[in-house]
Amino acid sequence: MTTNAAGPAPLAASAMTLDNYRFPSHRLLRRQNNPDRTPLVLVACGSFSPITYLHLRMFEMANDYARINTQYEVVGGYLSPVSDAYKKAGLAESRHRVRMCELAAEETSSWLMVDPWEALQPDYMPTAKVLDHFEHEINHVLGGILGADGETRRPVKIMLLAGADLIGTMSTPGVWAEKDLDHILGNFGAMIIERSGTDMDEALANLKQWEDNIHVITQMIQNNVSSTKIRLFLRRDMSVQYLIPASVIQYIDQNKLYTDDAEGKSKDKEKQ
Repeated sequence: MTTNAAGPAPLAASAMTLDNYRFPSHRLLRRQNNPDRTPLVLVACGSFSPITYLHLRMFEMANDYARINTQYEVVGGYLSPVSDAYKKAGLAESRHRVRMCELAAEETSSWLMVDPWEALQPDYMPTAKVLDHFEHEINHVLGGILGADGETRRPVKIMLLAGADLIGTMSTPGVWAEKDLDHILGNFGAMIIERSGTDMDEALANLKQWEDNIHVITQMIQNNVSSTKIRLFLRRDMSVQYLIPASVIQYIDQNKLYTDDAEGKSKDKEKQ
């Protein structure tokens, strides 16, 4: 993705509170490069406890897919960590998860951003409401982005980016509210990264009515690293070098995260 975005964030995501919150747009493309494409912003919601290279790699795979297989032009990418109200085993405090995402984006990317809005909420925010937040901030507050002509403003398509395990839960009756599914997949759409262990055909069979808005992206090089496995390694005092960014490893060490064994005694319900 070629960037003509602005400079560094005026206020770090990890320094924000509900009182001083400002939507991060410092790396959002200000002007389209291709007039024949629809501008697209990718949003990944999840625990990110901790963020891994697969979380980051998902954005690159989606960017390639959009450029090669669709009429979209990716103009931005956001990590949106879940709030502490999600309450699950292995979930570090939101302030830590936001900062780790921030460090990872700064170290590895020129276009990814961290939006702390969801993480700052006192209550759990359904994914549908999080996507509404991005729609509001980007298309209503900012007014979209400039078209390639530099004069007209164009609305940006907001789309969920997720792993195949999410589609698995979406296709399971009773897990997601029908109205939320229709809002997410019908109005926004999703790019789904294929993961071993998930039967995509079976999952998609139950989501037929939205199939035109679901883009399944095949991993050409399989990467099955997960936050769960990273936490397990850390609890066992094993190296996670080259599985997560070095700056994140340093932050985990400095703050002594993921050292207790409480998680090992209960099963996770992953939201990554």
